[in-house]
Amino acid sequence: MIGMASKGLTQTSSLIQISASVTESAANTFTIEQIDLQLNPLDREVFVVQAVDLDLFPPNLVANQFTVSALSLSSTRRTAVGGIDQPNVLAAKRIQTQSVTGDGSVTNEYMASDTPASNLDYIAIVATNDFFLNIEGTNNITAMAANARVYGYRARADAAIYAALVQSEALSA
Repeated sequence: MIGMASKGLTQTSSLIQISASVTESAANTFTIEQIDLQLNPLDREVFVVQAVDLDLFPPNLVANQFTVSALSLSSTRRTAVGGIDQPNVLAAKRIQTQSVTGDGSVTNEYMASDTPASNLDYIAIVATNDFFLNIEGTNNITAMAANARVYGYRARADAAIYAALVQSEALSA
């Protein structure tokens, strides 16, 4: 249900789950998977994101190497994975593995909470037609892969809010 912070939006669907996956086109190569929301711009339709769940596969364990697997979900097309410090990134996750001399290794996982721990009405509003899953590994032998699930609903925005949302997305690209 849309709360007070969402004035100017009218919910037009029940909860929707959108699942997607992305695999690097080759090991250590930035790759984008476009997820079509099929929004109707003539009706000023937007997608209100309520939650995101990212499932990133770990990097390879390579002797005496630092390997990384990085993923983000963004509202606009990117040229690098990016983090939540950038306005068009809705969620991000990174796993790093450091192989040490001998048989040991250390793995660290970094992620913003997929869904903030609060009572927010939503975590983002997407006014353009697509989401983007962005992935890139570093020093891996095989291509990295990930899955994502986005929870939200369709809504209709009034004209002023729709124009502001579209302009904001375009400027954050």
